[in-house]
Amino acid sequence: MSVDVGRLGALIAAHGPVARVVVAEARGSVPRGVGTSMVVWRDGFQGTIGGGALEWRALEMARQVLNEGAPRVERMPLGPALGQCCGGAVTLVAERLEAVPDLPWLRRVEGTAEAPAGKDYLFRNGWLREDAATATRDIWVWGAGHVGRAITAILAPLPDLSVTWVDTDDARFPPVPEGVTQLVAADPARAMVHAPKGAEHLVLTYSHDIDLALCHAALTRGFVFCGLIGSATKWARFRSRLADLGHDPADIARITCPIGDPALGKHPQAIAVGVVGRLLSPGLSGTATKGTVS
Repeated sequence: MSVDVGRLGALIAAHGPVARVVVAEARGSVPRGVGTSMVVWRDGFQGTIGGGALEWRALEMARQVLNEGAPRVERMPLGPALGQCCGGAVTLVAERLEAVPDLPWLRRVEGTAEAPAGKDYLFRNGWLREDAATATRDIWVWGAGHVGRAITAILAPLPDLSVTWVDTDDARFPPVPEGVTQLVAADPARAMVHAPKGAEHLVLTYSHDIDLALCHAALTRGFVFCGLIGSATKWARFRSRLADLGHDPADIARITCPIGDPALGKHPQAIAVGVVGRLLSPGLSGTATKGTVS
């Protein structure tokens, strides 16, 4: 299991002491798996362990822990205890935190069973260990317009993603969601060298010239995925201009345009749903193209 240190620290700084509830054990059919967590404070919470009756019980546990201080461990068969259709059982651990724990975080958790073997966490004989979370995918969103805002709002809470949001001026951004890295770059294409070669790019700025420069920079830098907002006509022009810039047609064809699912329509939120659905679809990741770092 893993702890998102940055997000947890920001919540403690904003709200004071919090209670963190983690799914320490999951057996059978359950809403969320081992390692899923939520953070609760006096008048709010962030994250979800599955919703419904289970989550209401988790909120009750968390608020008891906030008031009393002592950690709680509860093992819940979801059908008999909570009246849910799921046939499984979960063990929830709720702990009060006033600061981010030292990692790795190893502590005794009474009443829990041994977790399945072969996992990337330690949970043996009643001992629970968590490490710092490490993002497994780098997503770069280029553009803070309506579509960029809608996409970033969906991406921000998702685990295992490191989201970087880029535009030309700080004034173009709304309040940046927690956990998202804001990057202001007067010439966005020059910032492409800071993106990992294994990054996934969503190009949707206010300027066709900037979009073209970003596609050129991405092809030069290398990427796992690059999606471009635009029409078939825009993409035909871009293909021609990128070829004139020296890029091989096979490499150019790796850029996806139009991005998302056109059948969903042109509303920013509809585009965002299609784009994120594409990103989360199995089989997207591949080998980054190779190029000279500019």
